[in-house]
Amino acid sequence: MTPADSSRRPLLGGLLPPAVAVSEAAGRPPATAAGLFPAEEAAVRTAGPRRRAEFAAGRLRAREALARLGVPAAPILPGPAGEPRWPEGVTGSITHCAGYWACAVARTTDVAAIGIDAEPDAALPAGLIEKVAIGPELMWLGRHAGALPGAGPPAVCWDRLLFSAKEAACKLWYPLTGQWPGLRGAVIAPAATGTFTVRLPGPGPGTGDRQVARLTGRWLARDGLIVTAIVCAP
Repeated sequence: MTPADSSRRPLLGGLLPPAVAVSEAAGRPPATAAGLFPAEEAAVRTAGPRRRAEFAAGRLRAREALARLGVPAAPILPGPAGEPRWPEGVTGSITHCAGYWACAVARTTDVAAIGIDAEPDAALPAGLIEKVAIGPELMWLGRHAGALPGAGPPAVCWDRLLFSAKEAACKLWYPLTGQWPGLRGAVIAPAATGTFTVRLPGPGPGTGDRQVARLTGRWLARDGLIVTAIVCAP
């Protein structure tokens, strides 16, 4: 693998509205946690070297995305659930998996909340999907996970896609409500067309003249990765 490189063809950019600024990179993270603000250093002081390096790589992507919005660099500290605490008037989401890091941010006048997630395009470990999916989702997977005879392999690992969409939905939901719904609480219905719908627990917060309870996100599988993204309008 090569050091983190932001020149790779964008994955998330095409999944999010123009008001969202995205920074993404592929490769391996820096070997050290260089570039952190003192307050960020303190936040991961007791973490191991790998976690510190991953944290720094995510903050680097966040600073680049914020710069594209015209927002000055500032410490981005973890909140009570580990979520990034953004500057006033900004919302966003950070994700990383082996070989990939990304951040998406927007002004809250344009987007109320964002959730993004990246996963390897590979089947989940045995037994995990049963812990995070509910009956209708498991039934859907049972119908779609295998390829039809002569149809070739599936376009994506559907169980991993379902997991990723749940992660993205939960990342969006927590900043809106202050509650983490849990992966079983975000009910996902993926579509082969590159979209998914999510039903979130309860009526949710009011945005404008409506209550948020059901949203539509987008997904893409390419280069051995699955990325999912979802936004909530203000």
